[in-house]
Amino acid sequence: MAVPKRGVANARAGMRRSHHHLKPRQNAYCNRCGHPIQPHVVCWNCGWSNVQGREAVVIEAKKEK
Repeated sequence: MAVPKRGVANARAGMRRSHHHLKPRQNAYCNRCGHPIQPHVVCWNCGWSNVQGREAVVIEAKKEK
């Protein structure tokens, strides 16, 4: 079985892992209310879907007794 004669140097291991970093989240904004949301996700504030261009979740008004 092939085994490396010397270990991998820290600098070389760091160069190999240089693209493993976390990327910042990209926010989109709701077309109806302007709240920041994740792309391709229904707005949690008003229920609007930017992808479909329609209201995905119908928000009903509370009935008062």
